[in-house]
Amino acid sequence: MEQTKINFQRELDKKIAELQKAGITPSLLLHCCCAPCSSYVLEYLTEYFSVTVFYYNPNISERAEYDKRVNELKRLITEMPVRNPVTFSEGKYDPERYYETVKGYEDIPEGGERCSKCYRLRLAEAADAAKAGNFDFFTTTLSISPLKNAAKLNEIGGEESARVGIPYLFSDFKKREGYKRSIVLSQQYSLYRQDYCGCVFSKRERDRTRNKALETGAPPQTPLLFVREK
Repeated sequence: MEQTKINFQRELDKKIAELQKAGITPSLLLHCCCAPCSSYVLEYLTEYFSVTVFYYNPNISERAEYDKRVNELKRLITEMPVRNPVTFSEGKYDPERYYETVKGYEDIPEGGERCSKCYRLRLAEAADAAKAGNFDFFTTTLSISPLKNAAKLNEIGGEESARVGIPYLFSDFKKREGYKRSIVLSQQYSLYRQDYCGCVFSKRERDRTRNKALETGAPPQTPLLFVREK
């Protein structure tokens, strides 16, 4: 079966049903890109897992933006009621590693190979952290964005899982109104809602779109939430 045809929400349903039947609450390392993306995913997954939020996003530029996003995520964790405990772990902020990873792909449009390399960088780091912490599973919030390629994310997650020997929790969090729910929760907790993914290239594309709208007199197309996500 081609991976693009896999229903990843159904795969997640099956895994959760197995865990519930076994009566266990496994540990999950959840790579998080920002508070808005994390809101619904945490609400959902903490029903079934003991979650450690792993914030590793060297793609974010500049440091002030990085700090703003990480602090907002920490605030969400303290304010949001959850069934099972949530802890926080922050990876190293190393933007030079990101730039080295995407070198030669700077002019590729959003959603292309540059983004895939960014996915790989962050999921590989999450996989390493999951192995170091002896977690039962790891996954990422990235698939909640409508402009993120869930099939590619799950492909990379599966490959990194094979490398480190920790199961990847296959998922597509935009399904079942997950994206819409994240907007509601973002409003409920007054979360900072960025309108570009965080990298300098997505910011450049955002600015280009804004300038074009100003030149033509057309209203700028402002995303509801993180559509150029992380």
